[in-house]
Amino acid sequence: MALPPTNTDSFSDSVQKLWDLMNPCTLCPRNCKVDRTNGQTGFCGIADMPVVSSVGPHFGEESVLVGRGGSGTIFFAGCNLGCIFCQNSDISHQRHGSKVTIEEIAEAMLGLQKFGCCNINFVTPTHVVPTIAAAIETARKKGLALPTVYNTGGYDSVETLKLLDGFIDIYMPDMKYSDSGVADELSSAPDYPQINQTAVREMHRQVGDLTTKNSVATHGLLVRHLVLPENLAGSIEIIDFLSEQISPKTTINVMDQYRPCFQASSHTKINRRPSRDEFQSAQQYALQKGLNVLL
Repeated sequence: MALPPTNTDSFSDSVQKLWDLMNPCTLCPRNCKVDRTNGQTGFCGIADMPVVSSVGPHFGEESVLVGRGGSGTIFFAGCNLGCIFCQNSDISHQRHGSKVTIEEIAEAMLGLQKFGCCNINFVTPTHVVPTIAAAIETARKKGLALPTVYNTGGYDSVETLKLLDGFIDIYMPDMKYSDSGVADELSSAPDYPQINQTAVREMHRQVGDLTTKNSVATHGLLVRHLVLPENLAGSIEIIDFLSEQISPKTTINVMDQYRPCFQASSHTKINRRPSRDEFQSAQQYALQKGLNVLL
């Protein structure tokens, strides 16, 4: 059994099982099968120790996550998706940041709680969940009481998600594409739609619909959907899936933040922002389907 690189007390079976999934690595649907515990790297570019690019309160997230104290974000470098329009390419693709231990992440979480943040928001966590789960256990033993947020691109393995049951209070996945060809061309993940839908089902099974207290999220599923030009994201199909197969009360943020970043300007299909009509038609359709649309 591969053990976490830490001197803290022993961890739960779930944490140990997550750690075992790094050798050979099958943490995410890529199934790179490299031995990350011995320094090898696969698609995400990260070995056994996570790389963190920044830690701090974030006031630019959804209002239900921000509250008065901000969302306590921990940005992890590396990613298991290859989005050519990535707005954080310096973090996801170039992997800028510093290696951190389980103990350092736990202390960062406790520091964010002390600062007054409303939650602990793990940004791009999929490829480093063993360390995250271990850090949550460590921090909870030391008094962490904030909800935890799994802020993911949505390309997650159900096997891994099941081991996170109980560690995560709020799942916030992207639902990027409904078409495998588009997913392949834009993110090098032709199986994204199927994987993504299966993952969202498991997330909702664990936490249910989003619940709030004093207008701040405490538990549940919050889906992000970024509208792309020419309906490349397949917004209608994704909204139908959520309404008909997850829950008619699903909370969704239909986002208009897309802009050509990273390598997008060289691709004619996505070298412009969505038009106002393209965005509004997607948002209005979500409202018509009865979803809980964040406005």
